[in-house]
Amino acid sequence: MSDMWWSLPLTVIVFFAARWVAAKVKISLVNPLLVSMAVIIPLLLLIQMPYARYFQGSSILNQLLQPSVVALAIPLYEQIHQIRARWKSIIGVCFMGSLTAMISGTAIALWMGATPQIAATIMPKSVTTPIAMAVSGTLGGIPAISAICVLIAGVLGAVFGHMLLNMLRITGKPSRGLAIGNASHALGTARCVELDYQEGAYSSLALVICGIITSLLAPFLFPLLIGLWG
Repeated sequence: MSDMWWSLPLTVIVFFAARWVAAKVKISLVNPLLVSMAVIIPLLLLIQMPYARYFQGSSILNQLLQPSVVALAIPLYEQIHQIRARWKSIIGVCFMGSLTAMISGTAIALWMGATPQIAATIMPKSVTTPIAMAVSGTLGGIPAISAICVLIAGVLGAVFGHMLLNMLRITGKPSRGLAIGNASHALGTARCVELDYQEGAYSSLALVICGIITSLLAPFLFPLLIGLWG
C-alpha cells in the first residue's frame, strides 16, 4: 500500500482544484470531471502506474458512488407535488427518450459496420453504469466497454447539454432536467444539481425511469433491430 496511499488525496485535490477552476472560468468545457481525467491519466502514464493499483488506493470513492446516487432522491422528494401533477407527461417523455437513445445508438453502430456484439454494447449508453453493464451482458455485449460508452455519454451531456438547450431556447426547468437525465444519466444529473435544484430533481427522476424502461425494453428491442437490419 506504500505506493498507493497518495491516489486518494491526489484524486480529491485534483477534483476540487478542477471545481475551483470551473467556478472561476464558467465555461462548460472546463468540466471538473473532464479536467480531472485530463490531469490524472497523463500523470499515471508518466509514472507508469497501472490503473488497477491506482484504483485500489482510491477505491473508497467508488464505494461512495451508490450512496451519492441515492442522495439524488432528496431534491426529487422536495419536488414530489409537481411530479405527481405531471407524471403522465414525465413517463411519456422518458419512454420516448429511452427509445430514441437505444434505437439511435444501435442503428448508427450497425450502419457504420459494427458487429451485433458491439451494437449490443452501445445500446444502453444513456443509462447509469450498473444498469448499462447488466443490460449489455444480457444482450451479448461487452459490459466493460459499455461502461466507457456511459462515461462518454455522461461527459458529453454534462459539458454540452445545457449549451445545446440554450441554443434551442428551452428554458423550462422540468424540460431541461428531463432532457439531461434522459441522455446523460448521473453525470448530467450532477451538473443539473449544481446549476439548479429543480432541474436536478427532474434529471434524477429521468435517470431512474429511463434506467427501468431501458432494462425492460432492451431485451425485446435489440433482436427486433438486428432482424430489421439484417
